[in-house]
Amino acid sequence: MSGRAALSGLSIAVALAAAWAGHELPVYPSFYPHEIEIRTLAPQQAAAALRQARVHAYLGTGLGFAGAPPEPIRAVESLGALVVVRVNRESPLGRDEGSVCAAVEQVMRALTEPEGDFVFHPYPVTPFDGDYLYHLDLAEAAKARVAAGASDRLPTGGELRVKASRDFVRRHPAWSAERADWDVEIREVNAAGLVAESAHALNGLIAPPWLRTGWFRAERLLSEAVRDPAQQQRADTDFSGLTSGGYDGLTERINLERDLVAALTNGCSAAIAGYTVKRQYFNDDYSAGIENVDSDAIEGLQSPTFIRTVKLKDFPWNGWLALATDAAPDAAWNPIAGMTDPFGRLMWDAMGDPAVLPSPREAGWMLNRISDVQRNQGAGP
Repeated sequence: MSGRAALSGLSIAVALAAAWAGHELPVYPSFYPHEIEIRTLAPQQAAAALRQARVHAYLGTGLGFAGAPPEPIRAVESLGALVVVRVNRESPLGRDEGSVCAAVEQVMRALTEPEGDFVFHPYPVTPFDGDYLYHLDLAEAAKARVAAGASDRLPTGGELRVKASRDFVRRHPAWSAERADWDVEIREVNAAGLVAESAHALNGLIAPPWLRTGWFRAERLLSEAVRDPAQQQRADTDFSGLTSGGYDGLTERINLERDLVAALTNGCSAAIAGYTVKRQYFNDDYSAGIENVDSDAIEGLQSPTFIRTVKLKDFPWNGWLALATDAAPDAAWNPIAGMTDPFGRLMWDAMGDPAVLPSPREAGWMLNRISDVQRNQGAGP
């Protein structure tokens, strides 16, 4: 009797589903939270752990290989850091706008050749950004302007004192990673970290909605360096229009985005020299590895898309997924006061159930559920 009742109930459920085509169909992650192990590993330990499948994917940074990674390790690429060149206004070169522009131009021209993970791209919206096609012509024009720069010399003469990260110092021995009396600094700003710092979650939604756009990142990076009052007013007006919806249609919105970036890049106090490519690694072995690996253009494997798509090759639904990061937890583990460090964000990606998720290769968002299906009005009640 109980079996017949269960069968009868199933028939009713199927009938209802057929009658109401708009009924929500949930899309669940590939793994449940208790089946995901997250550990902390230093980069020098991660390579061996990946090869031996003790870790299926390494979501940290700092792991690299000379040439292609060995079998069965594969890499995914995403946007690493934006490389910002800025002038020290306290240095003698910082007092004159001509000297400021000449100093930035000299450093930018020294960076035009690709160097390791660095890609020369003197425009804040990158090919990894979903809104890049709206800025493609401006990005190409910026490259041409730097290549055609008229001056290799500073008007004041003398050696330019450059402070840079150790990766750039290795290729430019005259630069320094430690000096305090610098004229120009080359600074790397983590793109995923900038997104995380600017985000806030409320009632299952992640805000602001323009969080993942290249123009918003440009505003975060360059707005404080704009010195010309007219350009600052122009940038403020454009930013206000974009964030308040003060535009009429897609064309006007795109024009506002382009105009905002043009205002932010008009001066010389700070400029974008390019970006670095982040590579993260996973084990592709059969049958100890993982498959169906998706990643995010900005966050790489540190994204809810990865958690919701990846599967074990050996035990697709019943095994344990072993992940590792390079940073130990250092934030509060709750969705109100914390989950802001890489470890906490990864844990929340596995445990949380937001209404929308970042679209992996676009500037927008996608629903976390297949829903909002419109019923055919002519098909009955």
